[in-house]
Amino acid sequence: MVRETKFPARLLVAAVGVGAGLGALISVASSGLAAYFARRIVVPENAPEELDILHIDGFPPNMRIHLPADEETTVPGIYGLYFNQGAGHAVIGDIVEYDPRSRTVSREIRSVTRGDIRRAWSGRWTGVVFPDPLAAGVNFDDIEILSDGGALPAWLLPTDHPEPHDTWAILIHGRASTRAEGLRAAPVLNALGVPAIAMSYRNDAEVRVETNSRYGLGDTEWIDVDAAIDYAVSQGAKNVVLFGWSMGGAIALQAASRGRNRRHVTSLVLDGPVVDWVDVLDGQAKKNLLPTPIAKLTLEMITQPWARPITGLQTPLDLDRMDWVTRAAELDVPVLLIHSDDDEFVPSGPSRALASVRRDLVTMPEYGKARHTKEWNVDPVRWEDDVANFLEAKILPKP
Repeated sequence: MVRETKFPARLLVAAVGVGAGLGALISVASSGLAAYFARRIVVPENAPEELDILHIDGFPPNMRIHLPADEETTVPGIYGLYFNQGAGHAVIGDIVEYDPRSRTVSREIRSVTRGDIRRAWSGRWTGVVFPDPLAAGVNFDDIEILSDGGALPAWLLPTDHPEPHDTWAILIHGRASTRAEGLRAAPVLNALGVPAIAMSYRNDAEVRVETNSRYGLGDTEWIDVDAAIDYAVSQGAKNVVLFGWSMGGAIALQAASRGRNRRHVTSLVLDGPVVDWVDVLDGQAKKNLLPTPIAKLTLEMITQPWARPITGLQTPLDLDRMDWVTRAAELDVPVLLIHSDDDEFVPSGPSRALASVRRDLVTMPEYGKARHTKEWNVDPVRWEDDVANFLEAKILPKP
């Protein structure tokens, strides 16, 4: 016979109290984790220099750099390497040797644009090959774009083509990058006779106020693009083509659809663009093994007014307004959409979906192995040909 066990009332109350306390603790911990990720999304950060520089050998012009072999350093092409807290920069070229046993790779150093790389112990791998217009081989003037976000430093890139066009390009970089990212487009634009502005925008490292800087993911930065178009028009531009990399693509799409200068926007060139932020953030949540309830709470925190004290956002973000798969019917200008299928940060699925439903306006060439916004780096000739063919077919007047 099994004897029924009866718990004293005080123990039962204590057990319920412990359970409730544990549930509250889990709830607080979940909210704290969601708040942490929400702030990571909207608070600008400086990319760390975490790539070890194992060895430098040789002398210019035959210098080599030896690096740990990883998913980035073993991809063919031309890349930049920032070192010494961003004060130094080198252009890294082709793979010379790969040792799978030691997991190291040796690559040529094409040039050191600034700093002493022989004294560097670590660096940051980047697609930014040209740290300034001089390195890109184009003429420039330092200018400021005046916006409600402040005085924004920019480079005016006047073309030296004998017959410059009255269509200008606005180059919009991605999240946590700088205006130097857009300089990869500068040589081909110069050859085509298209003047350009490589702009910064609110919350960039050059202009941010650390205590209150928050990214709008494109929901606010497009206003600065409108101001850049004002400048271009004041200098004789009749129309503009917006170039956007990563989050810069999201910004370009907003400027083309919401800006008071949208009548001047004749086309878009988007590289690894964020076409749907929910898809990107969902992918990042899975990559960081974030449980679904916490991922949903994170999204709620950046989109709802109640979370403003937590995120520091002045206004909640409207992610639906930045979903261009859903808004595909509203697209009204030609788009060149360059997006590698192995993009590790912004999945190419939404880009492909947009291209599929708007074949009348979207041109999307195949890129398979370039990772995030490094299509130019892997094959600059092809990238520049794709851009030149698109612009000549869609917006530039025939001779």
